Amino acid sequence: MTAADERSEDGVRGAAGRVEAGVARLVGWLSRRVGWQERRRTLELYTILAVQAGVAAALAWTVAHEVLNHPSPVFAPTAAVGTIAAAIGRRTRRTIELLLGVLAGLLVGDALVAVIGTGPWQIATVVTLAILLALTMSRGGAVVSQAGGTAVLIVTLAPVQRGLELPRIIDAVIGGIAAVAVVAVLPVNPMRIIQRAARPLFAALIEHLHNAADGLAARDGAMVAAARDGLSGLGPRLGLLNDGVSGAQEAVAVSPARWHRRAEFEHYRRGTRYLDLAVRGGQEMLRRAATAVHDGEPVPPGLAAAVHDFGDALALLQVEAESGHRTQRSEQLILKAVDRAAEAYDDGVGFSGSVVVAQIRTVATDLLRSLGCDDEEAVDAIRTRFGRERARRAEHTTEPEHTTEPEHTTEPEHTTESDRA
Repeated sequence: MTAADERSEDGVRGAAGRVEAGVARLVGWLSRRVGWQERRRTLELYTILAVQAGVAAALAWTVAHEVLNHPSPVFAPTAAVGTIAAAIGRRTRRTIELLLGVLAGLLVGDALVAVIGTGPWQIATVVTLAILLALTMSRGGAVVSQAGGTAVLIVTLAPVQRGLELPRIIDAVIGGIAAVAVVAVLPVNPMRIIQRAARPLFAALIEHLHNAADGLAARDGAMVAAARDGLSGLGPRLGLLNDGVSGAQEAVAVSPARWHRRAEFEHYRRGTRYLDLAVRGGQEMLRRAATAVHDGEPVPPGLAAAVHDFGDALALLQVEAESGHRTQRSEQLILKAVDRAAEAYDDGVGFSGSVVVAQIRTVATDLLRSLGCDDEEAVDAIRTRFGRERARRAEHTTEPEHTTEPEHTTEPEHTTESDRA
């Protein structure tokens, strides 16, 4: 190789390195942008909760200070903020936990301080026993924290300030009631909070399913595996959606202005529950699809087509849910995916491919349930559709490659993903 050739090759490598570095910077920028979008969506979802917490704190302080003449009602606004911020959708339970925790701390603190006095080891003893007593009342974290905190106050302040017990109990009640009252007067829009939480989840689901389908069609194992990993990383988005459902449930329960939304909310809650199951089934479906490609098993076109249909069905399902205009198009796409799975099964699949077919049926069943079908109706619809498509194809061939269909179980919701396979 001549010197000129070496310089030319070095230049090419240098240019390639600069391009690679530029791509890396671009990917990093996009990742930061996606992360910001996620934070923005989360902020939008919880903005109303921040407003509720502020108003509840002000209301609790006003009632305790101005109405009941507590000179320093610190615990009332603290209890109000803690009730709203730390227990979205469970404010009533949070209030009860606050009272139980305070009561446990007071009982142990008063009883022991009179006997053993105050000091470092006395604080350790009182807090330990107060928390143990609280745990016998409830497993809630609020009970434990309030029991420990109240016990510390009693042990440390009892020698210099008497009469802390009753004001602390009253402040706890005021804070909890203020929080519930604010939630009733300033409720979230239950449907809007669910929709905002669902949008990023649906966007990711649709993207990953279409990418997986493209990977299956191209027999690109890395592409299918990336979609599988993306689907497995949807836990935070599912958690955000569950928080949204909890907040919406509370709004329709305690706010008279939202009572007319109860029937609509029940539809959303059912859909969210089965969507969660469908995501778990989809994770197993893509896991076995990646294995099938990696092991060189047959990958009939029907498998990719079925996964594509799921992505399209979810896109339509989201549009129908937000518009409030229910059509049959999403259900038709779900059943079409089952047809493609039957087609792929008869075309011939390996071990992992047969599991993919079974998981397609499972996901389709859960999606039908999310649309409002009862359990038996959904299972029968999928079983009938799968068998009908196989029978139709059998009419056009003299020797079908399979004589049995993959086992499809209607497992209970608490089964693991491997059981669902």
